[in-house]
Amino acid sequence: MINLQNKSPKLLVIGDLIIDQYLWGSCERISPEAPVQVINIDRESVVLGGAGNVVNNLKKLGAQVDVISVSGNCEISNELRSLLSDIEVDTKYLITQKNRASSKKSRIIVSQQQVVRFDRESTDDINLDSQNTIIETFNKIVKDYEVILLSDYGKGVLTNQLTQSLINIAKKQNKKVLIDPKGINYLKYKGAYLLTPNKKEASEATKINIVDDESLTDAILKLKSICDLDVPLITLSEHGVAIYDDELRIHPTIAKEVFDVTGAGDTILASLGFALACGLSINEAVKFSNLAAGVVVGKIGSATASLNEIIEYESSVNKSTSDKHIKSIDEITLLMKDLKARDKRIVFTNGCFDLLHAGHISFLETAKSFGDVLILGLNSDRSVTSLKGKERPINIQTDRAYILAALEVVDYVVIFDEDTPYELIKAIKPHTLVKGGDYKGKEIVGQDIADELKLVEFVDGKSSTQTIEKIKRNN
Repeated sequence: MINLQNKSPKLLVIGDLIIDQYLWGSCERISPEAPVQVINIDRESVVLGGAGNVVNNLKKLGAQVDVISVSGNCEISNELRSLLSDIEVDTKYLITQKNRASSKKSRIIVSQQQVVRFDRESTDDINLDSQNTIIETFNKIVKDYEVILLSDYGKGVLTNQLTQSLINIAKKQNKKVLIDPKGINYLKYKGAYLLTPNKKEASEATKINIVDDESLTDAILKLKSICDLDVPLITLSEHGVAIYDDELRIHPTIAKEVFDVTGAGDTILASLGFALACGLSINEAVKFSNLAAGVVVGKIGSATASLNEIIEYESSVNKSTSDKHIKSIDEITLLMKDLKARDKRIVFTNGCFDLLHAGHISFLETAKSFGDVLILGLNSDRSVTSLKGKERPINIQTDRAYILAALEVVDYVVIFDEDTPYELIKAIKPHTLVKGGDYKGKEIVGQDIADELKLVEFVDGKSSTQTIEKIKRNN
């Protein structure tokens, strides 16, 4: 995995802010008034869409983000400002234009399927006063950002004249401009570092029907010529990204499950910008953005991908090495925040695991069944010696950790040096604490912290101590 943790580049997003509303419900009957479904709405969710989803993706990746856009003087605009504030993005560069309606797209979802969408918005070009205010602001602040992202949803913010002005100003400051385009007039994007059109958009813009690698190559080269791009690129949804330098190369996305490609383009733009702002090469950035896209197409609606999700996803696809699953206490503490934010149920257990045997595997498999993520606290060598005597451990802590981390059932291993794992449990705050059945009726360390305690019976006749004694007898 390309290491982008603890990176916090500063990026600027300019474009059309949209609110995506999702009404989730169920259908059990057809209306007597017309042959349509009657939807019983169970819940509602509201998220940032359009350029707002790009901003949200960047925040999830750990970037510092500012946004320039134009909103109306309406209730939807107030809602936009509130949603931006919720993710700690300043709205100081959000311009209000009278008699303009901000965009809100409402979708009804039944049984994980979208059945209808209705929109409220203005799509006319923003007026000259708004354009001039954006240019004036951009001139003052462009030098403060590593990369500029333009998110064009065709709602009127990125006019032809404004887009060209932004690109020219940025190029004078040697700033890369990455654009998610809209429509068929790609001359407005001339001079950008790269564009991220999908296959359908690229076909319409180039008038080339993309059906195979040859037509894909023709389209990507025509885009480069039309727009004078540094990097010609076409996104292929869940299939990856096509890029051309000396030859056509397709970086595939391995999507384990594809539920919804909504917002995948936003994730591609955000993750490419984030990676390039962190100093990665374009090929490394494309690889990173593909992993991010692989995460979001497995979700419903305009989704985001955090760094931890991307790391997990790459691990699940590529079967990452054991060391990727061995964490320090500080690392696991940060990881917990992300996992819990995604409603993952955390299970914790601990032990010496000196000589691994079938009893251990059975115990760990049962422990994992109580939740989504199993974290194993491993006694350090000093801790094992304190508990078991000077002849233990047989295997040093590094070896024990690597073997346990290689097990599919174990998500993370954390070595602790104290005699008890209390401080580690306090840092993790697991939903479920799992111990062996021999602890029944005893006071268990960390029981006061976890939401619940589960006791699991050991397999008869299986223990590290018995195995060691057998080895000694045979010697």
